[in-house]
Amino acid sequence: MAEILGLGLSHYPPLCMPDDRMSGILRTTLADPGIPAAAKDPANWPAAMRAEWGDDKGTRAAAGHRAALVAEFRKVRAALDAFKPDAVLIWGDDQYENFKEDVIPAFTVCAYGDMDLSPWRHAQGSSMMEGGKANAWGEGPDFGYRLKGRRDIAKHLATGLLESGFDVAYAYKPLHHDSIAHAFTNAILYLDYDRHGWDYPTIAFPINCYGRKVISARGFLTNVDDKLDFDPPSPSPARCMDLGAATARVLKASPWRVAVVASSSWSHAFLCDHTWRLRPDTPADRALYQALVEGDDTYWRNRSVKDFEDAGQQEILNWCPLVGAMRELGARLQWTSFVETQVFNSNKVFAVYEAV
Repeated sequence: MAEILGLGLSHYPPLCMPDDRMSGILRTTLADPGIPAAAKDPANWPAAMRAEWGDDKGTRAAAGHRAALVAEFRKVRAALDAFKPDAVLIWGDDQYENFKEDVIPAFTVCAYGDMDLSPWRHAQGSSMMEGGKANAWGEGPDFGYRLKGRRDIAKHLATGLLESGFDVAYAYKPLHHDSIAHAFTNAILYLDYDRHGWDYPTIAFPINCYGRKVISARGFLTNVDDKLDFDPPSPSPARCMDLGAATARVLKASPWRVAVVASSSWSHAFLCDHTWRLRPDTPADRALYQALVEGDDTYWRNRSVKDFEDAGQQEILNWCPLVGAMRELGARLQWTSFVETQVFNSNKVFAVYEAV
């Protein structure tokens, strides 16, 4: 009998790294010649940011940030294991990894079969693990998973969405990436942080979150003075919420138990111009989080693409389908947490909704 579980988490790439490299995005940003020296001076930073940065560029604080995140991943994994899904569907961004200049679909159901997932061999630039860099587990290029697919469920979902007027793309094999993009890979790595294994069939559902910067910035870091030839925009928060609602309707009418997962951190410092890309827009995140906790979906629906871009919240478009799906199902938010940071690029939110 169909049943759906909603989960939210982060795929923050530097969690893959040793503690002394977790503040790497900020360190790179501090080398940007276009950022004023006064903005770069820790003496002018908020007290919380100075405390995290310390005298070791965040290394000691990284251990605490890691512990907080891992504790939340374990809670989400426990909920997933208790649910025992037939498949795990993950909404995540494709950051100039599988989709590039030849095609940028707004939404894609990846109806892949089984594949070999080798995180440290398949890493690309935006995952920050390319080139065989050291990782937190000390794993080499031969580590990986035989990732199970559920093409039947993915095709059923794509069919249902198309028949209901939602014009999604679909794919049976990767285009430019050897497996799945880091939004999906990292979700698996972190849900399996303790390396118990990952046997759940997994369906990647990429969203073009980076919109205007997906090609022009290759979905990642640029300097503030770089002149970008902006691309067309991403889909709106409201449209992503509608996608989630339509997905919930299709899956609810199916015979399968499916966990639907939102995979992203919230405001990203490197996307947030009004903080000189040095820290996330925490007030904007807090306002959105309060609406999540209170079930105020109207606040989410009324956000615009510009609102998300101004706050560096582009990747929260991955959370919008989860919010839309849970609203469609009338699911109750059972547990959630907000892990705040100034130094480690992005605030992280975790959530577990009741299975319905």
